[in-house]
Amino acid sequence: MLTVIIAGHGPLADALLTSARMIWGALPRTHAVTLEEHGGITAFQQVFTDALTEAVYHSRGVLVLCDLQSGTPFNLACRFAMTPGHPVPVAVVAGVNLPMVLMSAELLEEPDVHQVARRLIAQAREAVSGFRPAAAPQPDLF
Repeated sequence: MLTVIIAGHGPLADALLTSARMIWGALPRTHAVTLEEHGGITAFQQVFTDALTEAVYHSRGVLVLCDLQSGTPFNLACRFAMTPGHPVPVAVVAGVNLPMVLMSAELLEEPDVHQVARRLIAQAREAVSGFRPAAAPQPDLF
């Protein structure tokens, strides 16, 4: 089974996980790691490293969903993913949103974390949309 770590600046990672649990229910293999304003980068590095180290020893792969490409969480995750010697692969995705977290819950049993990352990126693109009003007024069916 895969492990998912949501990593981001401020309360975003915790909020995404809380919201996903509200919709999905329990997400036992999904964790949030937060870069807090008052904690600083050094404290975040330790918490993040601890979470990743724990995850690699208890799963077949680790998927890190980061809020922002090139941000501190993303950079640390990429550094960890590129370091040789991990017992399982680590895949890193930037641009996490609530649909992506929910979609990841359906893919925890997949064997290839890098394939899961590619699928999530493709599905997340489909999940982003905008409202366009109808060309003609529609009857209100509610």
